[in-house]
Amino acid sequence: MLSCNDIIAARGRIRGGIVETGCPRSLGLDRSGFARVHFKTEFRQKTGSFKDRGSLNRLLLLEPAQREAGVVAASAGNHAQALAYHSARLGIPCTIVMPDAAPLIKVTKTRGYGARVIQTGATITDGMARVDRLVEEEGLTVVHAFDDPAVMAGQGTMALEILEQVPDVTTLVVPIGGGGMIAGVATVVKARRPGARVIGVEASASPGAVASLEAGRPVHLERSDTLADGIAVKRIGDRTFPHIQALVDDVVVVDEEEIVRAIFFLMESEKVVVEGGGAVGVAAILGDRIRPGSADVTVCILSGGNIDMNVASKIIDRGRGAGRWVVVRDRPGYLNEVTAVVAIAGANVLHIEHTRAFGDISVGHVSIEMEIETRGRGHVAEIVAELRELGHQVGEVA
Repeated sequence: MLSCNDIIAARGRIRGGIVETGCPRSLGLDRSGFARVHFKTEFRQKTGSFKDRGSLNRLLLLEPAQREAGVVAASAGNHAQALAYHSARLGIPCTIVMPDAAPLIKVTKTRGYGARVIQTGATITDGMARVDRLVEEEGLTVVHAFDDPAVMAGQGTMALEILEQVPDVTTLVVPIGGGGMIAGVATVVKARRPGARVIGVEASASPGAVASLEAGRPVHLERSDTLADGIAVKRIGDRTFPHIQALVDDVVVVDEEEIVRAIFFLMESEKVVVEGGGAVGVAAILGDRIRPGSADVTVCILSGGNIDMNVASKIIDRGRGAGRWVVVRDRPGYLNEVTAVVAIAGANVLHIEHTRAFGDISVGHVSIEMEIETRGRGHVAEIVAELRELGHQVGEVA
């Protein structure tokens, strides 16, 4: 098992190579009536996620011969970028194996940091066979994304910072993917502040920790597509699991709609852009999966900010109530009635399309598709309720 001393040593090792990120108090949650919540802003690391910490710690522990030969990892996201960046900075050759369908922006950024990128297979699991061959043929050292004590220790250094920044913390909310971050964080918290709770959060589309805790061992799950792609793994780590089992107080799951809501909330109320995996803790708080008491002081880790801007744009549209359609009777004045409801509610119509040629609408009715700007999801619900009260059908554009 990892020790707090391992993490203290890692902090001294990586100091100067990573960002000591801030832990400001949330203003948006304060205004929403929640207990005191702070955000650990790990998305401000050099490559946009907490992965900088563990990758750097592992690299600094390499033997001279290992440094000369180089390192390799299978990754399609944050670990790839962090390992590539810090390897280049230290003059260590780095190879990243990525799936054929890895997002172009992630492939480009990883190459931009100086790594040799090899694309093969449909999944990260497929890529591991290529990693094994590279280890055998070129003598490369594998740097695992989470299931490595040095990586776990590096991730745990954020907890040392948190306890200094928010010394009265009572609850830490931590995203879970493979388990490296929560293993390191929980090790520190239970050693330094044993009364504080550590709660893990994962996406319902990839609930590996919950399933493993129920089974009493790491289990393999076929993940589903999720906005929280950075924490979607098929199997949590063999080394991380005992830490989760022994030190983590609870693990909860959040669904896709809750993750969307959390990302939009962070954009609108906190003025920060966070990826799906980084926002799951906020999703758990907003969705009442975790409800801090009035005396609680909660720190929620925002673990990464590497979100595709096209995805962010869709979330903004969805969050402000865009993309609603309304079916009304084909009679003079009904379009005016619908827009009047929006206007009286204090919303703003950004775009409107009126059509009769819509396959699943009966004769005598028309479809109105509206993109509207609102004060938030509650405001949208009020408008939809008023339209339905008037007898109109309301839905959401797919």
